[in-house]
Amino acid sequence: MDRLYLPRTDRSPLVELDVDSHRLRIEGESYPEDAAAFFGPILAWLDAYLGQCRPTPPDSPIVMDVRLLYFNSSSAKALMNVFQRLESTARAGVEIDVNWHYHLDDETMMEFGEDFSEDFESVRFNLCASETELA
Repeated sequence: MDRLYLPRTDRSPLVELDVDSHRLRIEGESYPEDAAAFFGPILAWLDAYLGQCRPTPPDSPIVMDVRLLYFNSSSAKALMNVFQRLESTARAGVEIDVNWHYHLDDETMMEFGEDFSEDFESVRFNLCASETELA
């Protein structure tokens, strides 16, 4: 299975999903004109990838880093779909960490992270405050 890489644009985040390292990364701002079209290939890739993951061990834990400065409601729904897929996989015994990065002064993004984290039991959802500006 190939790595998925979508470069950052003015309206969509950088997305990097790497099979070899078991790392998922979403960074930037997310307000694409058509969120379903943007996130559709990401969800399809995740379905294929997560479908082949086995409980940890033998597979390595999956780590997802989310560094968003802004996202709209359509992107929030798509992120929830991503997180629900991760939660289902974690319930099957695969270790999954989601690191929700936000700037220390950005209460809105902190609260979004808290809100997302409350919906999951099997994924370890880590709120990661940083004094460094997110890019």
